[in-house]
Amino acid sequence: MSQSDDEGVTDATDQPSDRIDPEATIELLQKLVRIRSPFFEEAAMARAVYDWLADRDLEPEYHAVSEPEITGFDGNNVVARLEGTDPDAPTLLLNGHMDTVRIVDGWDEDPLSGRIEDGRLYGQGACDMKGGLVSLLVAFEALAELDGDLAGDIVLTAVVGEEGPFGLGTYQLLRDGITDDVDGAIVAEPGPAIARHGLENPALLLGARGGFRYEITVRGNAAHASHPEDGTNAVVDAARIATALDEMACDSHPALGSGSICPLEIRGGDDPLSVPDRCTLAVNRHIVPGESAEVVLEQALDVVDDLNLESSVEVELRETPYENLRFGPYVTDEDHPLVRMLSDQSERLTGVEPSIDYFSSIGDFNHLGHTAEIPTVIVGPDGDNVHSTGEYVETDDVVMVARLVADTAAAWLS
Repeated sequence: MSQSDDEGVTDATDQPSDRIDPEATIELLQKLVRIRSPFFEEAAMARAVYDWLADRDLEPEYHAVSEPEITGFDGNNVVARLEGTDPDAPTLLLNGHMDTVRIVDGWDEDPLSGRIEDGRLYGQGACDMKGGLVSLLVAFEALAELDGDLAGDIVLTAVVGEEGPFGLGTYQLLRDGITDDVDGAIVAEPGPAIARHGLENPALLLGARGGFRYEITVRGNAAHASHPEDGTNAVVDAARIATALDEMACDSHPALGSGSICPLEIRGGDDPLSVPDRCTLAVNRHIVPGESAEVVLEQALDVVDDLNLESSVEVELRETPYENLRFGPYVTDEDHPLVRMLSDQSERLTGVEPSIDYFSSIGDFNHLGHTAEIPTVIVGPDGDNVHSTGEYVETDDVVMVARLVADTAAAWLS
């Protein structure tokens, strides 16, 4: 039975999801997984996405991303837009990243094979997030075929650099005003695989913790390693700092859970027979609302002061290319119209009410949900072994997410 027009839903017998071809969807995914595209090396992937859209007359554009000071990166997002008929209707952003982590060691097959077995497609980046990106691409194509039936606009952004240190591709969208008129965003990250709690699709993730990185320099005094008592060992003091930070209490949030701290790297001691007089320490800090840059920095300084070390210690937050380029935490209201529409369409398509949860880590959604203050929902296909060997995505989920995004967009923007 079709839903009424006053609910803003198209006739259930003629949904955009009906236009999505599962076989063609997985063929596209297989093609894109076979393209090597670690972060900052996405040119071939961007061309493939651009060409796929252009072949369907969807008028893609390259959107330049440049950051010369820290990373030296130059690349291109791919952006396309479907214009609605009512300038007062909402605008929906569909966001997915084209890059992967660097290919990890240990695969027992070609890490870009795109092999399909038992409903799983394997390859580095298959789950994070070429599966989700393909869901958005085919949903966008299905929506374009509505041919003027949308009141609101849809902006598709396939971005670079999400797996890199700063999320430069999506942040450039904000800098250049591409997101200025956006009223809601769907990011097709693999939510179930990286949610706070173990869950299966259908699932809607309505927020994420934020993140900072401490860069700590410890300076001691050199001495001959046969008489360590004559020096001040910077490596030992850095280890004490790492341990103290690891044990430090973090704030918590009712939806996002607790913040967390993870020491990542200690470097020091170049001389084979000398007490190290310098050491650097990198520490990851996941945060929840209320834990600002100033608070996070002050807490670390207090921890160091309480240790009464002989070394001198400098604690900073990692340098960023732009002053407000931070992965801030955010939460999207469960009662937002986009969330309600996703929930309704999910239940209609799957027969199951979607789970509500929150993302454990950081990503481009932080730029959208926190910095741009856009109500942002993460909905993507499930899989496993994200950032690891044997990474795979569930092919049925790729199709399901495409259908969900297409029907939700049509309903919300009608």
